[in-house]
Amino acid sequence: MDQLGTKIGYSFLITLLALFAGVIGTVFATLVSQHYLFYSYYIPAFVIGFWVILNLGVFRLLKGNVFRVSLLIFSSLAAAVLIGFQIYQGWYDSLEIADGQEVDLYQYKPFQEHTKAVSLDMEASFSLQAGDELPVLDGATALYPVYSAFAQAVYPEQDYDLFDSEVMANQTHRAYASLINGDVDMIFAAGPSDFQLERADEQGVELEFTPIGREAFVFFVNARNPVTNLTIEEIQGIYSGEITDWSEVGGGNEVIRAFQRPPDSGSQTALENLMEGHTLMDAPTDDVVTGMGGIISETANYRNHRNAIGYSFRFFSTVMIENHNIRHLQIEGVPPTPETIRDGTYPIADSFYAVTAGSDNPNIDPFLEWILSEEGQEFIERTGYVPVE
Repeated sequence: MDQLGTKIGYSFLITLLALFAGVIGTVFATLVSQHYLFYSYYIPAFVIGFWVILNLGVFRLLKGNVFRVSLLIFSSLAAAVLIGFQIYQGWYDSLEIADGQEVDLYQYKPFQEHTKAVSLDMEASFSLQAGDELPVLDGATALYPVYSAFAQAVYPEQDYDLFDSEVMANQTHRAYASLINGDVDMIFAAGPSDFQLERADEQGVELEFTPIGREAFVFFVNARNPVTNLTIEEIQGIYSGEITDWSEVGGGNEVIRAFQRPPDSGSQTALENLMEGHTLMDAPTDDVVTGMGGIISETANYRNHRNAIGYSFRFFSTVMIENHNIRHLQIEGVPPTPETIRDGTYPIADSFYAVTAGSDNPNIDPFLEWILSEEGQEFIERTGYVPVE
């Protein structure tokens, strides 16, 4: 009886230590690891397995070499799983990403030495001076090179912080929110999402859209993918979940991994518009740890898996990203080029806009007139976009 009591005592102690280790390990992984979801399963499984083997040893259900071999096998399997996950994660992290966060926008800042923002060989016919009421600009990442060039031509020379100045680049969804809230005077972006239009209506704000150029909405795949062309109907089938394997569209026998962008981003809105009544399927997601261990599910950015498909705008994905491991698809047999955008043969090209919301800044209208002038349109063309007619 005393021997049984001793065993129960050891078992109780093992249980307490296992609970403590499991809780501490899980909390630590939540706070410091970007792979919380994996560790939230791995740590409890490891602790429970270890607890079971130790208790079987305490109660002599596993004895001698059997106990030692069992402990060794379990530890080896646990180590193999952990090492395998780390190898997979290293491979996954090495995949090319097509995401606005990776672009170095500082290289396009106006008035910066060696800036990539284009300029003309003459002074602009319209200019604003120090002391003038400068329109506060914001917009999409992909359009920052355009309106940075506008500012460099027209605005007084000074430093314009990327995220807090008269010339910012806070991405489409934040730009629309700032415009609707009255924090900026003009944004440069693709057309708005339904949510953004509803938000403007709720705030009693009338958005005014001035087309200033045209751009192609493009789809891309891994360069090793044999598929080179898709129809709009096939894209709709892929993103509605009706087409799930590349073999259905002339490719290999691989499941299609169709990435999407976050809601209210310019390219996501373009995809939603392209679906034309087809229900957009749920996107792949990444589970991301934020703050004090909170977990959110974010739309996964495109990673260059061999079976992946993603989308963006032509200039962004060809010039700003310069990812040579992806290939742009022809749509309906037509490649996305400035020529096919201009002549209308590329089927999913559309305008991008200077968007205003009734600001009383007196320099907005003359600035817009200059953007639509021959000079302003030349900036758009030299940057790499297609001017409006």
